[in-house]
Amino acid sequence: MQQTTDRIRVVVAKPGLDGHDRGAKVVARALRDAGMEVIYTGIRQTPEMIVETAFQEDADVIGLSILSGAHLEVFPEILRLMREKEMSDVLVIAGGIIPEVDRDPLLEQGLSAIFGPGTSTQDIVEFIRKESRTRDLP
Repeated sequence: MQQTTDRIRVVVAKPGLDGHDRGAKVVARALRDAGMEVIYTGIRQTPEMIVETAFQEDADVIGLSILSGAHLEVFPEILRLMREKEMSDVLVIAGGIIPEVDRDPLLEQGLSAIFGPGTSTQDIVEFIRKESRTRDLP
């Protein structure tokens, strides 16, 4: 995707029916404080809404936060929609309650990283910056 700014653009989204967004807001603020441009979509977003927002906003990164247990249904659908829109250059990371047994299958499908409870926001910032350098993002 062509960049319109020199900052990393991150869409932070809460897919599904999960209504708890405190963690997503903490991460969004940390990314913003680290100099990234953050678009927070709010709660109860469908996969279509998330991908369309990332596409329209020319996002470099999609950060997904989920606590509802629907990650095995929602994340693959987001990745499928991204492939349809040829968004393979967009980094997709996830956080929330994702059991260890589900992590490898999700990473194999295209997630770049999964951050569990207790992960420092600095670790997330550093991961995005490192991956952005390898992908020639701002």
